[in-house]
Amino acid sequence: MPRNYKAEYAKYQSSKAAKKDRASRNKARRAAVRAGTVRKGDGRDVDHRNGNPRDNRPSNLRVMSRSANRAKR
Repeated sequence: MPRNYKAEYAKYQSSKAAKKDRASRNKARRAAVRAGTVRKGDGRDVDHRNGNPRDNRPSNLRVMSRSANRAKR
C-alpha cells in the first residue's frame, strides 16, 4: 500500500505541537521586523541557533539568508 503523503502532511500541520512551533517562529520574525533587522520580502530568515523554535531569546536568534537557513540541518 503506498504512503498517503497528503494525509501525513495535513495531520502533522494540524497537530498542537506544530501549531505552537509555527506561532513561535512567526513571533520571532515579527520581533525582528519591529527591531528593524529584517523587512518583508528581503529574502532573509530568522534562525534559531539551537534549533528550538520556541526559544526566542535574543541571544538565540540570528538573521541569515533564506537559502543558508533552510540548507542547515
